Amino acid sequence: MSRRLRARLPLALLLFASFFVATAPAQQRTPILILVSFDGWRWDYLDRFNVPHLKALAASGVRSQGLIPSFPTLTFPNHYTLVTGLLPDHHGIVSNSMMDRRIGPDKFTMSSKTAKDKRWWGGEPLWTTAIAQGRKSAAMFWPGSEALFPTHWKPFDDAMPNADRVAQVIAWLKLPESERPSFLTVYFSDVDSAGHSDGPYSPEVAAAAERLDTALGQLIDGVRQLGLTDRTTFVVVSDHGMAATSNDRRISLSDLLSGASAEVLETGGLLALNPSGSSTAETLYQTLARKHPALAVYKRENLPRWLQYGSNPRVPAIVGLVEVGWRVSPGGLAGAATTLLRSGGAHGYDPRYREMHGLFVAAGPNIRHGLIAPEFQNIHVYDFMCAALELKPAPNDGDPLVTESFFVR
Repeated sequence: MSRRLRARLPLALLLFASFFVATAPAQQRTPILILVSFDGWRWDYLDRFNVPHLKALAASGVRSQGLIPSFPTLTFPNHYTLVTGLLPDHHGIVSNSMMDRRIGPDKFTMSSKTAKDKRWWGGEPLWTTAIAQGRKSAAMFWPGSEALFPTHWKPFDDAMPNADRVAQVIAWLKLPESERPSFLTVYFSDVDSAGHSDGPYSPEVAAAAERLDTALGQLIDGVRQLGLTDRTTFVVVSDHGMAATSNDRRISLSDLLSGASAEVLETGGLLALNPSGSSTAETLYQTLARKHPALAVYKRENLPRWLQYGSNPRVPAIVGLVEVGWRVSPGGLAGAATTLLRSGGAHGYDPRYREMHGLFVAAGPNIRHGLIAPEFQNIHVYDFMCAALELKPAPNDGDPLVTESFFVR
Protein backbone atom coordinates (compact mmCIF):
# COMPACT_ATOMS: atom_id res chain seq x y z
CA MET A 1 0.00 0.00 0.00
CA SER A 2 1.51 3.36 -1.02
CA ARG A 3 2.26 6.10 1.49
CA ARG A 4 -0.08 8.44 -0.40
CA LEU A 5 -3.01 6.01 -0.16
CA ARG A 6 -2.17 5.22 3.45
CA ALA A 7 -2.37 8.93 4.29
CA ARG A 8 -5.85 9.21 2.84
CA LEU A 9 -7.41 6.24 4.61
CA PRO A 10 -8.94 6.53 8.09
CA LEU A 11 -7.11 4.66 10.83
CA ALA A 12 -9.97 2.22 11.42
CA LEU A 13 -9.97 1.24 7.75
CA LEU A 14 -6.18 0.76 7.71
CA LEU A 15 -6.35 -1.46 10.78
CA PHE A 16 -9.17 -3.58 9.42
CA ALA A 17 -7.70 -3.87 5.91
CA SER A 18 -4.39 -5.01 7.39
CA PHE A 19 -6.15 -7.93 9.09
CA PHE A 20 -6.70 -9.62 5.75
CA VAL A 21 -3.28 -8.99 4.18
CA ALA A 22 -0.87 -9.33 7.09
CA THR A 23 -0.71 -13.09 7.17
CA ALA A 24 -1.81 -16.04 5.09
CA PRO A 25 -3.06 -19.17 6.80
CA ALA A 26 -0.43 -21.86 7.07
CA GLN A 27 -3.05 -24.51 6.46
CA GLN A 28 -6.69 -24.78 5.58
CA ARG A 29 -8.79 -24.29 8.69
CA THR A 30 -12.51 -24.32 9.33
CA PRO A 31 -14.02 -20.97 8.33
CA ILE A 32 -15.80 -18.85 10.93
CA LEU A 33 -18.72 -16.51 10.34
CA ILE A 34 -20.08 -14.04 12.88
CA LEU A 35 -23.56 -12.73 12.13
CA VAL A 36 -24.24 -9.41 13.85
CA SER A 37 -27.75 -7.96 14.08
CA PHE A 38 -28.28 -4.24 14.61
CA ASP A 39 -32.04 -4.38 15.10
CA GLY A 40 -33.87 -1.49 13.39
CA TRP A 41 -30.78 -0.08 11.62
CA ARG A 42 -32.08 1.74 8.58
CA TRP A 43 -30.15 1.57 5.32
CA ASP A 44 -29.01 5.23 5.49
CA TYR A 45 -27.67 5.20 9.06
CA LEU A 46 -24.28 3.95 7.86
CA ASP A 47 -23.63 7.18 5.99
CA ARG A 48 -25.45 9.53 8.38
CA PHE A 49 -23.77 8.60 11.63
CA ASN A 50 -20.27 8.55 13.13
CA VAL A 51 -19.59 4.80 12.89
CA PRO A 52 -15.94 4.38 11.84
CA HIS A 53 -15.66 0.65 12.53
CA LEU A 54 -18.72 -0.20 10.46
CA LYS A 55 -17.57 2.10 7.66
CA ALA A 56 -14.15 0.47 7.71
CA LEU A 57 -15.73 -2.97 7.59
CA ALA A 58 -17.87 -1.93 4.62
CA ALA A 59 -14.89 -0.43 2.77
CA SER A 60 -12.92 -3.64 3.33
CA GLY A 61 -15.73 -5.82 2.02
CA VAL A 62 -19.20 -5.57 0.52
CA ARG A 63 -22.06 -3.28 1.42
CA SER A 64 -25.43 -3.20 -0.26
CA GLN A 65 -27.48 -0.11 -0.92
CA GLY A 66 -30.11 -1.65 1.31
CA LEU A 67 -31.46 -4.96 2.53
CA ILE A 68 -35.11 -5.50 1.68
CA PRO A 69 -37.00 -7.18 4.53
CA SER A 70 -39.76 -9.72 4.17
CA PHE A 71 -43.32 -8.82 5.08
CA PRO A 72 -44.28 -8.12 7.77
CA THR A 73 -41.32 -5.86 8.47
CA LEU A 74 -41.09 -6.96 12.10
CA THR A 75 -38.32 -8.35 14.29
CA PHE A 76 -39.05 -12.05 14.71
CA PRO A 77 -40.13 -12.89 11.14
CA ASN A 78 -37.11 -11.20 9.59
CA HIS A 79 -34.49 -12.42 12.02
CA TYR A 80 -35.64 -15.95 11.34
CA THR A 81 -35.71 -15.34 7.58
CA LEU A 82 -32.07 -14.19 7.75
CA VAL A 83 -30.92 -17.51 9.24
CA THR A 84 -33.19 -19.81 7.19
CA GLY A 85 -33.49 -18.13 3.80
CA LEU A 86 -37.23 -18.77 4.01
CA LEU A 87 -40.10 -16.32 3.69
CA PRO A 88 -42.25 -15.99 6.82
CA ASP A 89 -45.02 -17.83 4.99
CA HIS A 90 -42.67 -20.81 4.72
CA HIS A 91 -40.84 -20.84 8.08
CA GLY A 92 -44.02 -20.11 10.04
CA ILE A 93 -42.99 -17.08 12.10
CA VAL A 94 -45.48 -14.90 10.29
CA SER A 95 -45.50 -12.07 12.86
CA ASN A 96 -44.26 -11.05 16.30
CA SER A 97 -47.68 -12.00 17.65
CA MET A 98 -49.74 -14.86 16.19
CA MET A 99 -52.11 -17.71 16.91
CA ASP A 100 -52.11 -21.37 15.91
CA ARG A 101 -55.00 -23.36 17.36
CA ARG A 102 -53.34 -26.59 16.19
CA ILE A 103 -50.60 -25.97 18.75
CA GLY A 104 -52.82 -24.62 21.51
CA PRO A 105 -54.86 -21.69 22.78
CA ASP A 106 -51.91 -19.52 23.82
CA LYS A 107 -50.76 -16.60 21.71
CA PHE A 108 -47.20 -16.59 20.38
CA THR A 109 -45.37 -13.43 21.40
CA MET A 110 -41.71 -12.52 21.51
CA SER A 111 -41.52 -12.77 25.30
CA SER A 112 -43.92 -15.64 25.98
CA LYS A 113 -43.16 -19.28 26.72
CA THR A 114 -44.70 -20.17 23.37
CA ALA A 115 -41.68 -18.63 21.61
CA LYS A 116 -39.56 -21.42 23.12
CA ASP A 117 -41.80 -24.16 21.69
CA LYS A 118 -40.07 -25.68 18.66
CA ARG A 119 -43.39 -26.48 16.99
CA TRP A 120 -43.69 -22.85 15.93
CA TRP A 121 -40.32 -22.77 14.18
CA GLY A 122 -40.13 -24.30 10.70
CA GLY A 123 -37.22 -24.59 8.31
CA GLU A 124 -33.60 -25.11 9.27
CA PRO A 125 -31.69 -22.22 10.86
CA LEU A 126 -28.05 -21.89 9.94
CA TRP A 127 -26.85 -23.02 13.36
CA THR A 128 -28.67 -26.32 12.74
CA THR A 129 -27.22 -26.51 9.22
CA ALA A 130 -23.75 -26.15 10.73
CA ILE A 131 -24.33 -28.82 13.39
CA ALA A 132 -25.73 -31.25 10.82
CA GLN A 133 -22.48 -30.93 8.85
CA GLY A 134 -20.14 -31.50 11.76
CA ARG A 135 -19.61 -27.92 12.94
CA LYS A 136 -20.29 -26.15 16.22
CA SER A 137 -22.53 -23.08 16.49
CA ALA A 138 -23.37 -20.40 19.05
CA ALA A 139 -26.05 -17.75 19.55
CA MET A 140 -25.56 -14.69 21.70
CA PHE A 141 -29.30 -14.04 21.33
CA TRP A 142 -31.29 -14.72 18.16
CA PRO A 143 -34.98 -15.48 17.60
CA GLY A 144 -35.42 -19.25 17.45
CA SER A 145 -32.23 -20.14 19.29
CA GLU A 146 -34.17 -20.87 22.50
CA ALA A 147 -36.40 -23.37 20.67
CA LEU A 148 -34.02 -25.00 18.16
CA PHE A 149 -30.78 -24.95 20.07
CA PRO A 150 -27.29 -24.20 18.74
CA THR A 151 -24.30 -25.90 20.37
CA HIS A 152 -23.94 -22.90 22.69
CA TRP A 153 -26.58 -20.29 23.43
CA LYS A 154 -27.76 -17.76 25.98
CA PRO A 155 -31.36 -16.96 26.93
CA PHE A 156 -32.40 -13.50 25.82
CA ASP A 157 -31.71 -10.73 28.31
CA ASP A 158 -31.94 -7.26 26.79
CA ALA A 159 -30.47 -5.75 29.97
CA MET A 160 -27.16 -7.51 29.30
CA PRO A 161 -24.54 -4.85 28.41
CA ASN A 162 -23.26 -4.84 24.86
CA ALA A 163 -19.68 -5.32 26.02
CA ASP A 164 -20.73 -8.50 27.84
CA ARG A 165 -22.41 -9.83 24.69
CA VAL A 166 -19.19 -9.29 22.76
CA ALA A 167 -17.16 -10.86 25.57
CA GLN A 168 -19.30 -14.00 25.41
CA VAL A 169 -18.75 -14.34 21.65
CA ILE A 170 -15.01 -13.97 22.16
CA ALA A 171 -15.12 -16.55 24.97
CA TRP A 172 -16.73 -19.06 22.62
CA LEU A 173 -14.06 -18.34 20.02
CA LYS A 174 -11.37 -19.06 22.63
CA LEU A 175 -12.54 -22.66 22.91
CA PRO A 176 -10.24 -25.40 21.57
CA GLU A 177 -10.43 -25.92 17.83
CA SER A 178 -12.58 -29.04 18.18
CA GLU A 179 -15.15 -27.11 20.26
CA ARG A 180 -14.93 -23.67 18.68
CA PRO A 181 -18.13 -22.54 16.93
CA SER A 182 -17.93 -22.03 13.20
CA PHE A 183 -21.13 -19.97 13.05
CA LEU A 184 -22.00 -17.41 15.73
CA THR A 185 -24.67 -14.77 16.15
CA VAL A 186 -24.85 -11.67 18.30
CA TYR A 187 -27.81 -9.31 18.63
CA PHE A 188 -28.09 -5.65 19.66
CA SER A 189 -31.30 -3.68 20.19
CA ASP A 190 -30.08 -0.13 20.94
CA VAL A 191 -30.93 1.48 17.61
CA ASP A 192 -34.38 -0.10 17.36
CA SER A 193 -35.28 1.00 20.88
CA ALA A 194 -34.10 4.57 20.27
CA GLY A 195 -35.85 4.66 16.91
CA HIS A 196 -39.17 3.68 18.44
CA SER A 197 -38.85 6.16 21.28
CA ASP A 198 -37.42 9.16 19.48
CA GLY A 199 -37.63 8.59 15.74
CA PRO A 200 -35.01 7.80 13.07
CA TYR A 201 -33.73 11.39 12.80
CA SER A 202 -33.14 11.89 16.51
CA PRO A 203 -29.82 12.45 18.32
CA GLU A 204 -30.77 9.44 20.47
CA VAL A 205 -30.58 7.15 17.43
CA ALA A 206 -27.23 8.67 16.46
CA ALA A 207 -25.90 7.99 19.96
CA ALA A 208 -27.23 4.42 19.87
CA ALA A 209 -25.52 3.85 16.52
CA GLU A 210 -22.23 5.05 17.96
CA ARG A 211 -22.58 2.65 20.90
CA LEU A 212 -23.13 -0.26 18.53
CA ASP A 213 -20.15 0.79 16.45
CA THR A 214 -18.04 0.66 19.60
CA ALA A 215 -19.28 -2.87 20.28
CA LEU A 216 -18.48 -3.86 16.70
CA GLY A 217 -14.97 -2.50 17.10
CA GLN A 218 -14.53 -4.55 20.27
CA LEU A 219 -15.70 -7.66 18.44
CA ILE A 220 -13.35 -7.12 15.50
CA ASP A 221 -10.45 -6.43 17.84
CA GLY A 222 -11.21 -9.52 19.92
CA VAL A 223 -11.11 -11.71 16.83
CA ARG A 224 -7.83 -10.09 15.79
CA GLN A 225 -6.24 -10.73 19.19
CA LEU A 226 -7.17 -14.42 18.89
CA GLY A 227 -5.42 -14.64 15.54
CA LEU A 228 -8.63 -15.68 13.79
CA THR A 229 -9.14 -12.78 11.39
CA ASP A 230 -7.75 -14.60 8.37
CA ARG A 231 -10.56 -17.17 8.61
CA THR A 232 -13.44 -15.03 9.92
CA THR A 233 -16.21 -13.43 7.90
CA PHE A 234 -18.21 -10.67 9.57
CA VAL A 235 -21.78 -10.15 8.37
CA VAL A 236 -23.62 -7.16 9.83
CA VAL A 237 -27.32 -6.94 9.07
CA SER A 238 -30.57 -5.49 10.30
CA ASP A 239 -34.04 -6.95 10.25
CA HIS A 240 -35.82 -3.81 9.05
CA GLY A 241 -35.58 -0.04 8.97
CA MET A 242 -37.58 2.63 10.75
CA ALA A 243 -40.07 5.31 9.68
CA ALA A 244 -40.79 8.59 11.43
CA THR A 245 -44.30 8.87 12.83
CA SER A 246 -46.41 11.60 14.36
CA ASN A 247 -49.27 11.88 16.80
CA ASP A 248 -51.13 13.63 13.99
CA ARG A 249 -50.97 10.45 11.89
CA ARG A 250 -52.81 7.94 14.01
CA ILE A 251 -55.67 5.60 13.09
CA SER A 252 -57.96 4.60 15.96
CA LEU A 253 -58.90 0.96 15.54
CA SER A 254 -61.68 1.11 18.11
CA ASP A 255 -63.35 3.91 16.14
CA LEU A 256 -63.13 1.95 12.88
CA LEU A 257 -64.48 -1.29 14.35
CA SER A 258 -67.61 0.45 15.61
CA GLY A 259 -68.39 -2.30 18.10
CA ALA A 260 -67.41 -5.28 15.93
CA SER A 261 -65.44 -7.88 17.88
CA ALA A 262 -61.91 -8.88 16.84
CA GLU A 263 -58.82 -10.61 18.17
CA VAL A 264 -56.11 -7.99 17.72
CA LEU A 265 -52.68 -9.45 16.98
CA GLU A 266 -50.70 -6.49 15.64
CA THR A 267 -51.11 -2.73 15.52
CA GLY A 268 -48.69 0.09 14.76
CA GLY A 269 -47.15 -0.07 11.30
CA LEU A 270 -49.58 -2.78 10.24
CA LEU A 271 -52.89 -4.21 11.36
CA ALA A 272 -53.50 -7.92 11.99
CA LEU A 273 -56.87 -9.25 13.17
CA ASN A 274 -58.78 -12.47 13.55
CA PRO A 275 -62.55 -12.55 13.99
CA SER A 276 -63.95 -13.23 17.42
CA GLY A 277 -67.38 -13.60 18.93
CA SER A 278 -70.06 -13.30 16.30
CA SER A 279 -67.74 -11.63 13.78
CA THR A 280 -66.45 -13.36 10.65
CA ALA A 281 -63.55 -12.45 8.40
CA GLU A 282 -66.07 -11.09 5.91
CA THR A 283 -67.87 -8.89 8.44
CA LEU A 284 -64.56 -7.55 9.73
CA TYR A 285 -63.44 -6.79 6.21
CA GLN A 286 -66.68 -5.03 5.34
CA THR A 287 -66.46 -3.04 8.58
CA LEU A 288 -62.89 -1.84 7.98
CA ALA A 289 -62.48 -1.63 4.21
CA ARG A 290 -62.10 1.87 2.78
CA LYS A 291 -62.73 3.48 6.17
CA HIS A 292 -59.44 5.38 6.32
CA PRO A 293 -57.32 6.69 3.42
CA ALA A 294 -54.05 5.55 5.11
CA LEU A 295 -55.25 1.99 5.71
CA ALA A 296 -55.72 -0.66 2.99
CA VAL A 297 -57.51 -3.72 4.40
CA TYR A 298 -57.30 -7.21 2.90
CA LYS A 299 -58.61 -10.64 3.66
CA ARG A 300 -55.78 -13.15 3.95
CA GLU A 301 -56.56 -14.83 0.63
CA ASN A 302 -56.58 -11.52 -1.25
CA LEU A 303 -53.28 -10.02 -0.09
CA PRO A 304 -51.16 -8.47 -2.87
CA ARG A 305 -48.75 -10.87 -4.55
CA TRP A 306 -45.75 -8.65 -3.96
CA LEU A 307 -45.96 -9.31 -0.23
CA GLN A 308 -45.27 -13.03 -0.75
CA TYR A 309 -47.50 -13.53 2.25
CA GLY A 310 -50.80 -15.20 3.01
CA SER A 311 -50.50 -18.92 2.30
CA ASN A 312 -49.58 -19.92 5.85
CA PRO A 313 -52.63 -20.67 8.05
CA ARG A 314 -51.09 -18.59 10.84
CA VAL A 315 -51.44 -15.43 8.75
CA PRO A 316 -54.29 -13.46 10.32
CA ALA A 317 -57.67 -13.43 8.61
CA ILE A 318 -57.50 -9.64 8.15
CA VAL A 319 -54.30 -7.75 7.34
CA GLY A 320 -54.20 -3.97 7.03
CA LEU A 321 -51.38 -2.21 5.17
CA VAL A 322 -50.68 1.16 6.74
CA GLU A 323 -49.32 4.12 4.82
CA VAL A 324 -45.76 4.75 5.94
CA GLY A 325 -45.56 7.25 8.79
CA TRP A 326 -49.06 6.45 10.04
CA ARG A 327 -49.83 4.07 12.92
CA VAL A 328 -52.84 2.07 13.96
CA SER A 329 -53.66 2.65 17.61
CA PRO A 330 -55.74 0.06 19.50
CA GLY A 331 -57.76 2.90 20.94
CA GLY A 332 -58.42 1.15 24.26
CA LEU A 333 -59.47 -2.23 22.85
CA ALA A 334 -59.16 -5.00 25.43
CA GLY A 335 -56.46 -7.53 24.60
CA ALA A 336 -54.95 -5.43 21.84
CA ALA A 337 -51.25 -5.64 21.10
CA THR A 338 -49.21 -2.90 22.75
CA THR A 339 -48.50 0.07 20.52
CA LEU A 340 -46.31 3.11 21.10
CA LEU A 341 -48.64 6.10 21.35
CA ARG A 342 -46.08 8.89 21.32
CA SER A 343 -44.25 10.40 18.37
CA GLY A 344 -41.24 8.35 17.42
CA GLY A 345 -40.63 5.62 14.88
CA ALA A 346 -42.38 2.51 13.66
CA HIS A 347 -41.97 -0.41 11.28
CA GLY A 348 -44.17 -3.23 10.02
CA TYR A 349 -45.06 -1.45 6.80
CA ASP A 350 -44.99 -2.70 3.21
CA PRO A 351 -41.33 -3.63 2.47
CA ARG A 352 -41.44 -1.59 -0.72
CA TYR A 353 -41.12 1.56 1.37
CA ARG A 354 -37.48 2.66 1.38
CA GLU A 355 -37.75 3.53 5.08
CA MET A 356 -38.15 -0.18 5.82
CA HIS A 357 -34.91 -1.22 4.13
CA GLY A 358 -32.07 -2.32 6.35
CA LEU A 359 -28.34 -2.95 6.47
CA PHE A 360 -26.04 -5.50 4.86
CA VAL A 361 -22.25 -5.35 5.26
CA ALA A 362 -19.90 -8.32 4.90
CA ALA A 363 -16.12 -8.60 5.04
CA GLY A 364 -13.78 -11.55 5.26
CA PRO A 365 -10.93 -13.42 3.63
CA ASN A 366 -12.88 -14.47 0.53
CA ILE A 367 -15.09 -11.39 0.19
CA ARG A 368 -14.45 -8.71 -2.41
CA HIS A 369 -13.15 -5.39 -1.15
CA GLY A 370 -14.93 -2.11 -1.73
CA LEU A 371 -17.99 -3.47 -3.53
CA ILE A 372 -21.24 -1.50 -3.25
CA ALA A 373 -23.99 -3.86 -4.39
CA PRO A 374 -27.59 -3.09 -5.29
CA GLU A 375 -30.14 -3.70 -2.57
CA PHE A 376 -31.51 -7.24 -2.40
CA GLN A 377 -34.06 -9.29 -0.47
CA ASN A 378 -33.00 -10.71 2.86
CA ILE A 379 -34.00 -14.26 1.81
CA HIS A 380 -30.65 -14.41 -0.02
CA VAL A 381 -28.44 -13.85 3.06
CA TYR A 382 -28.66 -17.50 4.18
CA ASP A 383 -27.17 -18.86 0.94
CA PHE A 384 -24.42 -16.24 1.11
CA MET A 385 -23.46 -17.30 4.63
CA CYS A 386 -23.52 -20.99 3.71
CA ALA A 387 -21.13 -20.28 0.84
CA ALA A 388 -18.79 -18.32 3.13
CA LEU A 389 -18.84 -21.21 5.61
CA GLU A 390 -18.49 -23.86 2.90
CA LEU A 391 -21.72 -25.51 4.01
CA LYS A 392 -24.41 -27.09 1.88
CA PRO A 393 -27.57 -25.00 2.37
CA ALA A 394 -30.89 -26.49 3.37
CA PRO A 395 -33.81 -25.91 0.97
CA ASN A 396 -34.76 -22.23 1.04
CA ASP A 397 -36.33 -19.39 -0.94
CA GLY A 398 -33.09 -17.61 -1.77
CA ASP A 399 -30.90 -17.67 -4.87
CA PRO A 400 -27.11 -17.99 -4.45
CA LEU A 401 -26.59 -16.19 -7.77
CA VAL A 402 -27.79 -12.95 -6.15
CA THR A 403 -24.70 -12.78 -3.92
CA GLU A 404 -22.25 -14.77 -6.07
CA SER A 405 -20.45 -11.56 -7.11
CA PHE A 406 -19.67 -10.78 -3.47
CA PHE A 407 -16.94 -13.44 -3.41
CA VAL A 408 -13.39 -13.39 -4.72
CA ARG A 409 -13.20 -16.20 -7.26
